[in-house]
Amino acid sequence: MVYHSDELVAALAERAAQLRRTAIEMIYCAQSGHPGGSLSAADLLTALLFHKMRLDPANPGWPERDRLILSKGHAAPLLYAALAQRGFFPIEELKTLRQLDSRLQGHPDRLKTPGVDMTAGALGHGLAIGAGLALSARLDNQTFRTYVVLGDGELQAGVIWEGALFAAKYHLDNITVIVDLNGVQLDGPVRDIMPIEPIVDKWRSFGWYVIEIHGHNMRQIIDALDEADDIHGQPTVIIAHTTKGKGVSFMENQCTWHGRAPSPEQCQQAICELAVSPDAADAAGPAGGGQ
Repeated sequence: MVYHSDELVAALAERAAQLRRTAIEMIYCAQSGHPGGSLSAADLLTALLFHKMRLDPANPGWPERDRLILSKGHAAPLLYAALAQRGFFPIEELKTLRQLDSRLQGHPDRLKTPGVDMTAGALGHGLAIGAGLALSARLDNQTFRTYVVLGDGELQAGVIWEGALFAAKYHLDNITVIVDLNGVQLDGPVRDIMPIEPIVDKWRSFGWYVIEIHGHNMRQIIDALDEADDIHGQPTVIIAHTTKGKGVSFMENQCTWHGRAPSPEQCQQAICELAVSPDAADAAGPAGGGQ
C-alpha cells in the first residue's frame, strides 16, 4: 500500500472543511438545499476529486477520465463546491445554486454541469449506471475507474441490489462503491424507517470485496481507495461510517437537517464551528482494513 504523508492527509482534511463551509453558504444563499448529507460526504468526495481520480477540468469530457456517480444527488451543493474548487467552472457560479437558468440545480444534471457524470434525483440508480460504465470500459479497452457514492437510506431501494448482482456477475473490479453510512435519512434513523443491517454481510454475500472505515478519517479513506485498486476479479465497496451534518453541532444526527436551509444566525454559527481545524483523530488516525 502506498504511504501518504501527514501533510497530504492534513491538506485534504482542511479542503474537506472548506467544502463544508462553502456548501453551507450556498444553501443559505439559496434558502434551499440539503446540508446534512452534504456535510457527511465531504471527506469522501474530497479524497476522490482532489486526490484519487484522474480528471482534466479543462476537458471535462476526456474519455479516459475516471467517472464519479453521486447517486445521493441531493448532496449536490457539496459536489458543486468541489467541482468549482477543482477548476471545472468559476467559483463565483456557486452563488447561483437552485436559481432559474443556473447550471447548478438542486440535483446534478450531466447535460448542464461540467464534471457531472450522471443526472441524479430519484435515488437508487447510481450503482446500476456505474456498473454499466464499468462494463463499457472493459469492452472498449479503456482504463478509467468508476466511483459511485451511495447514501445508506438509498440502500433500501431494490435497484441498488440489482446493480450489485450485475457488477459481481461480470467481476467488475474497475468499480468502487462508497456507502455514506450516516444512519439518518429524511424521516428519521435508517434503522427505524427500514433497517439495512447486517450491511457488511449483505455486500459480501452479493460477491463484493468489503472495506469498512471511519468515513471522516482521511487517511483511512485514501488507504481504502488504494486498497480497492489492488482487488481483482470482484467489485469493491467501502462502507464509510459517517455523521449526518458532520461538524455543525445542531445539525449532527438530526433528520430535520436533511433538507433545510439555515437562518442567518444558524449559518453564522455553522460557519464558525466549521472554521475550527479538523479533529486530528478524525483526519489522520490508523488505517482501516478490508474483508
